[in-house]
This record gives sequence, structure tokens and C-alpha cells, in this order.
Amino acid sequence: MKTKFTQILKQRYYLLFFFSLLVQQMHAQQQITITGKVASATGEPIPFANVVIKNTKNGAVTDFDGRYKITAASNQTLIFSSQGYKTIEIAINNATTVDATLAEDAMKLDEIVVVGYGSQQKKDLTGAVSLVKAGEIQKRQVTTVADGLQGLVTGVKVRGGGRPGQEANIEIRGLKNLQNTNPLYVIDGVITSANRDFNPNDIETIQVLKDASAAAIYGSRAANGVIIITTKKGKKGPLKVEASVKSSITTMPRYDLMGTEEFAKLNNQAYDNAGYPKQNLNMAVNTDWQDAVFQTGMINDYNVSVSGGGENSTFFMSGNYFDNKGTVVGTDFDRISFRVNASGTKGIFSIGENIAISNSKTDEMSGNPIIDVYRMTPTIPLYDAANPGGYGYGKQGVADTFGTNPLAIADFSNAINENFRIRGNVWSELKLASWLKYRFNFGYETSFDSYKFLRKIGNWTLNQPVDPSIIDQNKGRSETMLFENTLNFKKQFGKHDLTILVGQTFQKDKYEQIYGTKRNIPINSGTGQYYQVLNQGDSPVVGGFINEASLASYLGRLEYNYDNRYLFNAVLRRDGSSRFSDENKWGNFPSVSAGWRVNNESFFKSEFIKDLKLRASYGELGSGNIGNYEYKSFVNNFGQIVLGTGQTLYPSATQVKLSNSQLRWEKLKQTNLGLDLGVLNNDLRFTADYFIARTEDVLFGFPILLTTGNDGGNPISNAATVENKGIELELAYSKKINEFSFNASVNFTKVNNKLVSLGNGQNENIVGNTMTRAGSPVGMWYVLQTDGLFQNQAEIANYKNADGKVIMPGAVPGDIRFKDVNGDGQITSDDKAIVGSPWPEFEMGLNAGAEYKGFDFSMNWIASHGATVYDGFRSVVDRFDDNSNYRAGIQPWTPENPNTDFPRVTKGSTLNSRGDSDRFLENGDFIRLKYIGFGYNLPERILNKSGIARARLTLSAQNIITITKYKGLDPEFSNGNIFERGVDNGAFPNLRTYSFGVEFSF
Repeated sequence: MKTKFTQILKQRYYLLFFFSLLVQQMHAQQQITITGKVASATGEPIPFANVVIKNTKNGAVTDFDGRYKITAASNQTLIFSSQGYKTIEIAINNATTVDATLAEDAMKLDEIVVVGYGSQQKKDLTGAVSLVKAGEIQKRQVTTVADGLQGLVTGVKVRGGGRPGQEANIEIRGLKNLQNTNPLYVIDGVITSANRDFNPNDIETIQVLKDASAAAIYGSRAANGVIIITTKKGKKGPLKVEASVKSSITTMPRYDLMGTEEFAKLNNQAYDNAGYPKQNLNMAVNTDWQDAVFQTGMINDYNVSVSGGGENSTFFMSGNYFDNKGTVVGTDFDRISFRVNASGTKGIFSIGENIAISNSKTDEMSGNPIIDVYRMTPTIPLYDAANPGGYGYGKQGVADTFGTNPLAIADFSNAINENFRIRGNVWSELKLASWLKYRFNFGYETSFDSYKFLRKIGNWTLNQPVDPSIIDQNKGRSETMLFENTLNFKKQFGKHDLTILVGQTFQKDKYEQIYGTKRNIPINSGTGQYYQVLNQGDSPVVGGFINEASLASYLGRLEYNYDNRYLFNAVLRRDGSSRFSDENKWGNFPSVSAGWRVNNESFFKSEFIKDLKLRASYGELGSGNIGNYEYKSFVNNFGQIVLGTGQTLYPSATQVKLSNSQLRWEKLKQTNLGLDLGVLNNDLRFTADYFIARTEDVLFGFPILLTTGNDGGNPISNAATVENKGIELELAYSKKINEFSFNASVNFTKVNNKLVSLGNGQNENIVGNTMTRAGSPVGMWYVLQTDGLFQNQAEIANYKNADGKVIMPGAVPGDIRFKDVNGDGQITSDDKAIVGSPWPEFEMGLNAGAEYKGFDFSMNWIASHGATVYDGFRSVVDRFDDNSNYRAGIQPWTPENPNTDFPRVTKGSTLNSRGDSDRFLENGDFIRLKYIGFGYNLPERILNKSGIARARLTLSAQNIITITKYKGLDPEFSNGNIFERGVDNGAFPNLRTYSFGVEFSF
């Protein structure tokens, strides 16, 4: 009995123990309702973010305001994720409110990348494609998209300037031809240009397709690379209104020039050394031409957008007003633009449109005041009533100069460019099956261009003839229509993922212009202003022309992915252009690329390396970078000829430009090898690319003699072969620690170009002070070499060649000694040698940012090393054979001051002022703080009562620190002439810009 009783007690104990565990477990699993908000590091709500209970499939999605509601056990953990942001986990710990802040993740591997006629996940890319966060461009004060890309992407070189409305030059992976380097822009599927009338604030995403395999889907237009821009779209949710205002002050860098007293001393010395009578300088005048011409500029950028959507449709509307008052008198640019993007879905059918309307107006810069401010001397007054028009510009024997008074030319020569543009597309999709989709896209762009030039009566330079008043106007219209049909097949078969795209496109371009000119325009006696209409004046001249071109294309792409390990991509595009003759009209442009995701192999065991992908590609791209009718003969039918005994006048025609009916496509052949590496949970990522690009049959017009009958420009031919080799490296790191997050990246680009051959039987081409020779880079410096200064007559007499001939018998002490390279005993152009390269050895970019609670900081540095550049400023102010102002503080050679590297000054002799010597070549290295900015997001508790969902203040600056030895205004100058890329001849500099902005949404 006792044993039985004991057993019963034990059973009760076990039951009691089991019951207590069950109660504890039930308590631990008590379900509670949790609410919260998911926001970005800048405080902006993240709609449609995923909130999932860890180790379950239960979850919720945030609404338009980033809020969510979910039921979970009090001891569970929530996982927060959203595309483009880093995933985080937060333990509930009995809390009923759990807010989450997600850090942006520009390197997220499942991010969707637009690659042309489709998209891919970033982890599946096999070509060289770079992603740029739109916010990196939008936070800068820029006029065009290209301006904002500088320093952000490896292999992309940007050179801009601060002139209102100025468009930057952009070059992807070096020089690929001898004419145009600008890439192809694709905006919402429309082949167009992201020029100055496009609003960068409308951008949602940017992809840069750099290698041939990535860009091959665009065939003949992609040789210079492709920039794909997707504009903002509406999202499902309540109406959202966003607005921003940014105001900026811009200032011009200044030359260090002489005032009247210092100028007069050296000017008199130059005349004395030449034995000329000195000028009767007006010592009572001390004009600072920079103060008179340069001013503080102002930029105002206003943006507003409205977006929203329901279950089946979304919309986005935006408006922008941008005004840039220039830092040079008489310059201005303003733009007003509107955009409407909308889309809707009904069953298997979708339709949408993206339409932008803009009007831009530019008061163009007259002359080149960047040069004129140092061409004009300080002894010349701004105004002189004795001159036609009343402006000062020098006098014979008093102030001899061929400089231009910038105030006068800005007043008397006024040009206005205005452009009204409509561009966009309408698209529709039909989902024929879950794996098959048809898409039709119609793109349309038209612009109405208006140019007006008014030449008032008045002079701006010495010895200028008095010209009549003139008005010149032209009206032009361009129209582009694009028709695209594509069929997309996408299906998975077990471990096989296959996507096939086939399509057909047709594009037609048309441009027509009419123009008219009249002279002796009268002045309105009531207003004192000129009549700016063509029904006034006399001597009318009218004209016009029409240009048309078309391009037909067929395209196909195959993407194959096996088990997320082996990736393959093949593209074929066939283009036919009206710019070529029938026998050369069509070109085929194939590419293949492959990738191996090593980290997904079963043998790869590494907790440290999270992503490792090897890439290889080869592709061929074309370029029809010529005018519309180059293969046809140009005939002038306005000629007249006198014939017969009666000397009768007959109309005549003559061929003025030689034609080449054998023109064919340029062909770029590019090989790319790449590596993508992610470690430390992909917080640290490294990307490397090596490429070789060779362009054959380069289209170029080499100069020919006019005696050949050519009088309309150099005829184009397929002549040269150009080769590029380069390395691109990028290292990026990002991390979030509690409420603090930071990121940093550094990119490195090294590109070497070489002209393999010139063709047409030529071995070299000389332009200015440059030599382009087969086997060497384009535009190498080809100049005389200096070798110090002669200190006395004995040195001059002893400077002989091997035969004992005195090389420079006409020199005097203080003159420059030039090297007699060929040893013929004299200094001639035959002594010129290649002494340097205008191309940098490498360029770098450094980007960094940090965020803490509502504060954020970011900066961007750029650097260039190894380029030798020609300082056009010094080539004027350091010469004394011509009258201009001089550099302040120079100490020229005199018998009393022999220890200097500056030669003696003398008027009328070019010996010490030759522009074709290495004297004016300088080190073009620079390091520049391109952008630095601070932002603050006002706390939500402050905004709750105002109805504003988000408010942000920003303070930023651009181009405020530049480390360089270059003596010109800006080492980051731009020159569009490929052969004279390193010549700074009055390029408009980048401006110091200080900006304050306010952004808010509700």
C-alpha cells in the first residue's frame, strides 16, 4: 500500500511540474499587438516595407506613411526589410511599439537594375554596370545630370563649368573616337539627351552601362556608353505632396593681376628694352576689370511634386523652376518644367505614360570675358564718351590692346537662346502568360528652338569699324518618333532560369529651320530700345533647311542562370541607318558575357566572404557619328556665271564638298574582365574591372587641300583606329551601429588611349601645339623645349651646335635658351618634340557620409594625377610683345636681377613669348572637395501638430577647396576639342557654390 501511495504522489508531482511548464510557455507565448513606424535614416517613411516575425511566415507591410500593425508573441523578434535598404532585426521584449530605422544599401545584391529593355537583379549582372543613387546628384546644385556624376562612378570622367546653362562634357572609359565622346541617354525608354532642360530632381534611378556587353542592346548608338535614367513614379497610398527650395550663391575665382602702378613699370620696361617710345599711359585710371565684369551669382531651384495611387493605378506629377543669374555680367539661365507619369493595370493589360514639358531660356555670354579681363589693361577706363557707344577700350599710343571691353560687348552684342521641349512616351504591356509578356513603346520628342541676336550700334575694341545695327533670328523645330515592340519570355525550370527578349525598333528624326537677318534696325523713340522684329530694317536675308534621318533595328537578348552559380548573357542587334549608302547601311553588333558566383558553390566554405563573382565579356558596338548626308555630294545651286558675247548672266551650280559613298559603321570591340567581392556580411564590397577597347574604321574628316575642289568642310572617311586600355577599382564600406550609420567609398580609374593608326596614308596630325602620331596617345604636347636663360653674351656666343655654328645669335642676355633638338644650328619648328601628355595617369573619387538621429553629413572629393596642361592665361599675361595686363608679382630678368626664371621683357619680339614652347605647360594635378553637405531632419514630435510629415534643412558647399599647382583659374577645365584636350584657353571655371535648402512633405 505504501508503495502504491508513493507512486501516486510521484505522478501528481510530474503532473504539477508539467502543468507549471505549460503555464510558463503559455505566458511566454502571450500574443500582443505591436505597432510602429519604419523610416529611412533621414526620417522619411518607407512605404511597403516588410515586417516579418522571425522564424515564421507571418508578417505585415507598412502603409504609405511607413506604419504597420502586427500580432506576435512578446518574446519574439521582428525582421524589417525593404528594397534598397539594409535588413535589421529588433527584439519585441514585451514592447507594444517598435519603430525601425533602415539604412540605405546601395550595394544590396537583390536590387533591381535597369539594363535596357528590361531589368536584372544586381547579383546577376555579367557586364560592367554602375548604379548611382539619385540623391547623390539631387543634393548637389547642378544644371544637368552629367554635372552631378563627377567622382561617383569609376570610368566616368566629367568636365563642366559654371556658365549659366553650360552642359558638361562626359566621357565613359576614355576616348573611343575622334569626334564626339558624349554617351547615349535613355530616359524612361526614350532615346534622348539629359540636357539643360531636363530636371535632375525627377530622377528615381540611374544606371551607367560601361562595357560593350551591357550596352550592346542599344547597338550603333552605344559606343560611348549608355546612361539609363528612370524618373519617379507614384506609389499605392494616400496623396503625398513634396516640396523643396534650394538657394545658392556662386562666386568666381580670380586672377592675380597687376594694378596701374606695377603695370606701368613693366610696360615701360618692355618698351625701353625694345627701343620703342613708351606709351602715354593714363596713370589716373586704375580699372579692376574683374570687379567690373565678375559678380556674385545666384541660383534658385524650386520643386514640388504630387503622387499617389490606388489598387490599379498610380500617378506622379512634378513642377520645377530653376533660375541661374550668372557670375559674369549679361549671363542668365532659367528653366521651367513639368512632368506627369501615370500607369494603370487591368487584368493582363497595363498602360502608362511619362511626359515632360520644359522651357529653357539662356542669355548667352558675349565674347569671352574670362580672357578679356586680363587682355584689358588697368590704365583703360570702363567708359569713354569719345568712343562710339561710350565704352573705353584703349587708344593708339595711350593704351594699345586688341582686348575687348566685356561690358561693351555684353551691351552691344546680345544673344538669347530659348527652347520649348516636349518629350515622353506611352507604353502598354500585355501579359500573355505568367512567363510571356509583350510590350509596345512609343516615344516622342519635339523641341521648338528660338535664337535671337541683336547687334546694337557701338564699339568694344580698338580699331573696330563702325557696324550698323543688325538683328538675326532663326526658328527651328526638331522631332523624334520612336516605335518599339518587344516580346519577353521568362521562366524557371528547376535550377534553370531563362529569359529571352526579342524586339524591333524604328526611330525617325527630323530637324527644320528658317532664319532671317536685317540691318539698320531703328530705335523706338518712345522707349529708346531697338525694334527686335524682322519687319524693321533693310537688306533682308532669309533661308532655311531640313534634315531627316531614320534608324531601323532588330534586337535579341538571352539571359541564362543555372542554380545562381553560372550566368550567361548574349545580345545581338542589327541596325540600319539612312546616314550610310545602301551597300553599307546595315551593321551587326553582338556581345556575350558570363559570370560565375563562386560563393554559391558547395565547395566554397567561408563565413568571411559573402559574395564572390567573376565576370567576363566581349562585345561589338557601332557608331554612325556623322551628319545626315555625308555619303552624298554637296552642291551649291546659288552660283552665277557670265557666258556669251552678250555677257549674259546665268544661274549655275557647283559641288562644294567631296563625298564618300563608301562610308561604313565605326566598330568598337571591347573585352571586359571583372570581379565583385563582398565581405563582412557584404558591408565591405570591392569591384574591379579591366578592359580593352579598340575602335576600328573611325569616322573622321582630316584636312585636305582646297585645290581638290573641297570648299564645304573636310570630307569624312573611315580612317583611324583608336585603342583604350583601363583599370577600374572601387572599394565601399557601410555600417549601422545603433542610431549611427556611416559609409565610405573610394574609386580609382586608369585609362590609357592610343592612336593605333591614322589611315589615309597619314602617320601624324598636328593641331595647335599637339601631335597625334600613330602608336601614341592623341594630342600629345609637341613644342620647343626651353633650357633656362642666357645670363651674358658669352653664354650666347658659346651656345653652338656640333659644327660650331652659333645657334641663337640674335639673343641677348635675359632671353630664353631653346634646345636645338636636330642639331642644325638654328631654332625652327623642326626642333619641336613630344614632351608630355594631356591625359591623366589616373583619376580618383572619395565619397563619405554619416547619419546620427536626425543629422547627416556627406562629402565628395575628386582627384586627377599625371596630366600636363597648357595654361592659356599665362601664355598671354607672361608675354610682353603684345599689350595686355600681367601677372602680379613677377620679377623679370634684368642685369640687377639675374636670379630668376622669368625672361627679360621686351615689346615687339616674339623670342621670349613663343606660345609653342614648353614654357606654358604646367602640372595639371589637383585634389578638390567637390561637395560637402549637412542635413537635419526635424523630429516628428515637432511636426505632428503642423500636418507636415517630414521637414529637412540642408546646408552645402561645392568647389570650396582645391589643392593644385596650376596657375590658371581652374585645373578642372573643359575643352571639347579632342586634339587639344589639355588646352585651357579661357574655359569657364567651376564656381564656388554655397547652398541652403528646405525640403518638406505632407
